[in-house]
Amino acid sequence: MNFFIPVFEGADTASVLSSSAYFENFSGKAGEQVFYIDADGNRHYVLGLGNKKDGTSVIRAVRSFFYKQKARLKGKVTVKLTGEEMTGYVSEISQGIYLGQYEIGVLKNRNDRKPDWYDEAPGFAFGIPVAEAAILKGRYFAEAQMRIMKWGDAPGNYKTPQILAQWITEAGKQSGYGVEVYDAKACETLGMHALLGVGRGSRENPPLFCILKYSHPEARKTIGLVGKGVTFDTGGVSLKPGDNMNYMKSDMGGAAAVAGTIEMAAKLKLPVNLIGAIPITENCIDSYAIKPGDVIGSYSGKTIEVINTDAEGRLILADALSYITDHFKTDVLIDLATLTGNAIMALGYKAAALISPNDSLAGDLFSSGLSTGEKVWRMPHWDDYKDALKSDIADLKNLAGSPIGGAINAAKFLEEFTREHPAWAHLDIAGTAFADSDFGSMKSATGYGIRLLVDYLQKVQ
Repeated sequence: MNFFIPVFEGADTASVLSSSAYFENFSGKAGEQVFYIDADGNRHYVLGLGNKKDGTSVIRAVRSFFYKQKARLKGKVTVKLTGEEMTGYVSEISQGIYLGQYEIGVLKNRNDRKPDWYDEAPGFAFGIPVAEAAILKGRYFAEAQMRIMKWGDAPGNYKTPQILAQWITEAGKQSGYGVEVYDAKACETLGMHALLGVGRGSRENPPLFCILKYSHPEARKTIGLVGKGVTFDTGGVSLKPGDNMNYMKSDMGGAAAVAGTIEMAAKLKLPVNLIGAIPITENCIDSYAIKPGDVIGSYSGKTIEVINTDAEGRLILADALSYITDHFKTDVLIDLATLTGNAIMALGYKAAALISPNDSLAGDLFSSGLSTGEKVWRMPHWDDYKDALKSDIADLKNLAGSPIGGAINAAKFLEEFTREHPAWAHLDIAGTAFADSDFGSMKSATGYGIRLLVDYLQKVQ
């Protein structure tokens, strides 16, 4: 059976649909759908995208449609586009179709469960000639995004540092980028004392450090990407409240975004060199765990007074940032982390917090956020906030004494470990990497960051 799915912009729907009584009340709002069955038994759908479209909203609407209609859409699907403008969204529509096959509940005991973690997408074609490269690009994005959503949705006992490093290594082999893994002993030799300090409370699953490398012979720039990889965060001795602590399996959203971006760069053969640095650990509690008031070292040589063990993400990122700046010459350095609840308080779940002293870099990331729908909003980077990190007994402390300005203070802490890199940006993705959606009754991974960063990389070549 053929299924025809015209995809309309809201403003165009009236003239196209007025001939059919089935669509009298169809407004074309994003995600809205209606259907009718013709004389031959074919089911015709119309999916609305609304008047204000960006890539992410198109993907979300198409993904939701194909997810909800997955059981019915088993045959060949024809997607009809209306208007020349819609041909610019072929990649996003393709991505949404593939993403519609992703299932969060891969651990449920179901007889029809396939061995992999998402089903085959239905066969589909566009009703007009479109570039096959755009369809393939959408599929690549979806595969990378489904991979990192799988990582984000996996519970902590299925996602130890060792398992996550293995997943990253396997993804590198499949996609064509290199991965080096340093175990806890090697991290000790390197002097990554902040990373090891956070991981001290989890002796069964010790921390490790991953370096990811993608290169292109025609590259003119090298970009460094650093991602926070806390596979589960209890808060340590500064224990988090029990309510919703289960969501702390998502505290490796930055690591997932870095790995997914490098995977996309490799698949698209982007002419840029990428260096990824991912520190991975659990933040747990035992008699060896660091305590509030302890002073620990770091790869940079700076000492850190630990005011709160739940401010652990900035500790492991500190070592990764110093390492990557010491060992690689990068034109741009970007870190991503599910770092602070303060970023959510400031921006909600619609945008990531951006802090950078480089106006050009901040502007480019903001522009990419608007064009992809993975939005960022710049916060102040002024040194006025540095005083809050002064310590009487160490070079600096990991948390300011005041609960206000937390996202900015965290960024100023990280800046201390960038070796004064001239083009550094910090993205606090706490509100965007894990959120409510149409695809489950609880919060789940969004795959945030890949489209944003790939768009940026394509512009800076």
